[in-house]
Amino acid sequence: MRSKPTLVATALASALALAACGGGSAELSAEDEPLQVGASPLPHAEILRYIDEELAPDTGLDLEVVEFTDYVQPNVALDDGSIDANYFQTVPYLEEQEANAGYDFTALAPVHIEPLGIYSDSFTDLAQLPDGATVAIPNDPTNAARALDLLAANDLITLADTGDAAPTPLDIAENPKNLQIQPIEAAQLPRSLVDVDAAVINGNYAIDADLVPAEDALALEEAEGNPNANLLVVRTGTEDDERIQQLEELLHSDEVRTFIEETYEGAVIPAF
Repeated sequence: MRSKPTLVATALASALALAACGGGSAELSAEDEPLQVGASPLPHAEILRYIDEELAPDTGLDLEVVEFTDYVQPNVALDDGSIDANYFQTVPYLEEQEANAGYDFTALAPVHIEPLGIYSDSFTDLAQLPDGATVAIPNDPTNAARALDLLAANDLITLADTGDAAPTPLDIAENPKNLQIQPIEAAQLPRSLVDVDAAVINGNYAIDADLVPAEDALALEEAEGNPNANLLVVRTGTEDDERIQQLEELLHSDEVRTFIEETYEGAVIPAF
């Protein structure tokens, strides 16, 4: 299966060599190359591999899946042209990244939602959290805000009104259990469970750590009305690339909807 990174520099060098030696032969266009898509291992890369194996051959789409284990490098790689698209992020996270790094990307249609959950190795109910309990949350602003909103929705804290701004730990207005909020890099949160009383973990990292959100989470984000759907993101100006349009259509197919529903049993929810 074509699911490993390709060295873009090597591919470009080969194309240039062909052009130099071809004696007037037609140049390769970008749409003649495999579509390289960066993705988190679960569920994004797994969904893409399903498309690559089961659906893409009938459309002629040549798909290469490049896995990333963090939330920073997929946008770096998309910006520098190492990949053609990425599939791992939400619109709020994308907007925060564009504001901070100056990316010029375009988000396509929502594909799925991964509800954040509160997990604990020590307690089976949020009411059991002791006074002064340490709660780990993601350290990036977008997911930290989602985590704080989830804690507030479960009456563990009260947040001040921040208007349109995303809340931060500084916006905690009431904290009756004196929770100690500990920001940690999102990918490390499952490992942190042995060191903290509870952690708010992104759905993809929970699945990767063999947690079952529907069973193991003490609380989950609501899916209905959730703005944090994951979607395909491309460099602005490439959204009409035929390969991207083919993948976008397959990502929103009935077959992918069924695959998500049957594979993840509520841990990942179709958003189309």
